[in-house]
Amino acid sequence: MRIGFDVSPLHRPHPPGVVRATRGLVEALERRARLEIVRLVPPPRAGLTRWRQWTVPGLTRALRLDGVHSCVSAFPLLGRGARVQTIHETPWLSNVDENADFRHRAWAAIGPLRADRVIVPSEATGRGVRASSPPSADKVRVCAWGLDDVFTSRASGSDDHARERRGLAGVPYVVCAGAVRAKKNLAAVIRGVAHHRRANPARLVIAVTGERTPELMCDLVLAEELGLSGDVRTLGVVDDGELAALLRGAIAAPVLSHSEGFGFPVLESQACGTPAIVPRGSVQAEVAGDAALFVDAGDPATVSAALEIALQLSRGTPRAPHRASIENAARFTWDACAERVEAAWSEIAAKERA
Repeated sequence: MRIGFDVSPLHRPHPPGVVRATRGLVEALERRARLEIVRLVPPPRAGLTRWRQWTVPGLTRALRLDGVHSCVSAFPLLGRGARVQTIHETPWLSNVDENADFRHRAWAAIGPLRADRVIVPSEATGRGVRASSPPSADKVRVCAWGLDDVFTSRASGSDDHARERRGLAGVPYVVCAGAVRAKKNLAAVIRGVAHHRRANPARLVIAVTGERTPELMCDLVLAEELGLSGDVRTLGVVDDGELAALLRGAIAAPVLSHSEGFGFPVLESQACGTPAIVPRGSVQAEVAGDAALFVDAGDPATVSAALEIALQLSRGTPRAPHRASIENAARFTWDACAERVEAAWSEIAAKERA
């Protein structure tokens, strides 16, 4: 099949997770060559809505495409060929406002009625989509995202350099990747570390990656109020190589988000041999399998207890990678994701032939 692949997230601002998912999936599909992938790229000044709804339908005819695959919930409603939609998460079902505007809700409710298949990255997200659009339940396919190779590489001397440059050498620390938005719930980590400090005088640093946002500034005020102002390091945007180096030296990676569709930071920390700390019953817990430390994100005492376990694990001499974490992360590959997407398109082709 000849499929037009909407790669607009690689050319326009989108959340980092959407960009990572788009890049990983399209590159795996192209490498495997079971489907003929034609990248659809919006012109630099074109509005995305107009491009999708007016330009792409014309491209499906001109390029003789069998269908269009969108890595976001929006997709061209008109035009020839099949449609595959991607819904990354349903945050409104968790009472989270971020990315829960009317447009996203509408695409989650109405889009699946037109789409031939709906790709979701987790079972939890699949349940949310089925709840938002019950008639489309049989169209939903779970295609868990994969793990980029940079996180599976071994430690090297550059790891020490990265930690020294960030002022993290010789001090126990946790990494909160991208925890600069309200839904990422950095506040729960701060409260957990403050609770740990009251029972244990050992210093524990919180390293936060991502842009400085108003939400991050509010969390820094909270840290100051709890006596941790010097122990929250804001690192800004870091590339994947540096992030992997920092994760390999961390005692843990708390991922206590109120809402997630998948949870790349969970896999990335596990692949680096660093235990993830995740809320019980969450999407993060689904991704982490049994290889995580589970907490009640609203209870600082349970977060503190998980931090203490991670601290004790890190004190092994020499420190051993968390083997269960590595084994769980190894299950998530872009080839496996691409294979599931190929199967979804095969189902569409078989239905059309019938």
